[in-house]
Amino acid sequence: MIDAIEQLFDRQIRAWPRLAKGIQGLAHARSRPVRIDWFDVFIRHIPHRVASTTAAVDQESIARRPCFLCTANLDPEEEGIEFGSGFTLYCNPFPIVERHLTIVYKEHGMQQIAQRFGNMLDIAASLPGYFVVYNGPECGASAPDHLHFQAGSRKLFPIQNDLQKIDGIVVPNYARNVFVFRGRDRSALVERMERVIALLANATGKRPEPLINIALFFESGKWVVCLFPRAKHRPDVFHSGELTVSPASIDLCGIFVVPFEKDFERITGDNVASIFREVTLRDDVFQDVAARLEAEPW
Repeated sequence: MIDAIEQLFDRQIRAWPRLAKGIQGLAHARSRPVRIDWFDVFIRHIPHRVASTTAAVDQESIARRPCFLCTANLDPEEEGIEFGSGFTLYCNPFPIVERHLTIVYKEHGMQQIAQRFGNMLDIAASLPGYFVVYNGPECGASAPDHLHFQAGSRKLFPIQNDLQKIDGIVVPNYARNVFVFRGRDRSALVERMERVIALLANATGKRPEPLINIALFFESGKWVVCLFPRAKHRPDVFHSGELTVSPASIDLCGIFVVPFEKDFERITGDNVASIFREVTLRDDVFQDVAARLEAEPW
């Protein structure tokens, strides 16, 4: 699969101007680390991400535009690789990381993780050296009307290093709240994910799906899964115009995207930590769900 993806990128960079421009833009992206407590977050200035950061995802706006993930609406030069149960891998023309992929389900339908988490695990197992992410329909998905995942190279993936320092299901003093599950048993991980999503839905009253982002990868025969329960989509600084940032899964994993240079120059670690705390689930609800999970056999 990795060889096929490399060949796809080689072909598409030559044939698809939109992707070539995006790859060039990523090559000129600026990044700088900020220290927060015991970990680093990498601020990444990528101008071509402004459309995703500011995307209108309300139902009225979505209804007015054609779905840009449906096959009929793709650029004529765009091609993909079929994968598994009805998914196709495409090169993402607005990359955040190297080898950024969009993994799209064949049928147009709402972005929901129900019955699809196993597909995420399978994709990750087929992509060594990559991470795979899911953005909930109100948590950063630019196409909440079409099921899709994203994937990318783990060459820069700060959370992977952070998790080497902890072995529980929560990460202390991490600014954002996140559940971490590790395992080799696919079925057990699917059951665990269904359980935590049900607990979060009950705790927040948000159905059919609570506000969540998921990031995972497969290494040495084991999956590592991060689930970020959310409190809200965008932080107050986005709505006030103070900072044009809208964190989704990749941001929560430690690659914090800012499309405007003025924001890149002035955003601080304190800003990022405050945004993380604001958009992820508040501590008391998170700790209650964590206690329920820790009390259950696993």
